[in-house]
Amino acid sequence: MSPAGTLAHGTVTDQPLDLAAHEAAVADRRAGAVVSFQGVVRDHDHGRPVTSLEYEGHPSAEAVLREVAAEIAADPDVYAVAVSHRIGPLAIGDVALVAAVSTAHRAAAFAACARLVDEVKARLPIWKQQVFADGTEEWVNCP
Repeated sequence: MSPAGTLAHGTVTDQPLDLAAHEAAVADRRAGAVVSFQGVVRDHDHGRPVTSLEYEGHPSAEAVLREVAAEIAADPDVYAVAVSHRIGPLAIGDVALVAAVSTAHRAAAFAACARLVDEVKARLPIWKQQVFADGTEEWVNCP
């Protein structure tokens, strides 16, 4: 439970992510809104074609993810939060990040889910190695 008594889940895994499972994890009879987000591996970055990528996480990544989830869950408008980030090799179209938030009303759910995703992207010690169509590669998203 988060400091506010709401539910907060955070997981880093090398297994495929399931949006429906995250939405079910935040289900609450009081909730009038469940907002979810999927971060999907795209085939380009800054105008360059991407063929594949791999996420590598620091050993503290899951603890940081859980901390972020608990911070968002501490909002009195939030009933529950579930968030997961995938590590390892991913193909174009794979889901790398899933987040779900439940609240009483849609505006609070949209705002909380956006904060959750933004904080995860800003703080999570997970690095992305992208491979481009020309054979070059780069590491990005190092907080």
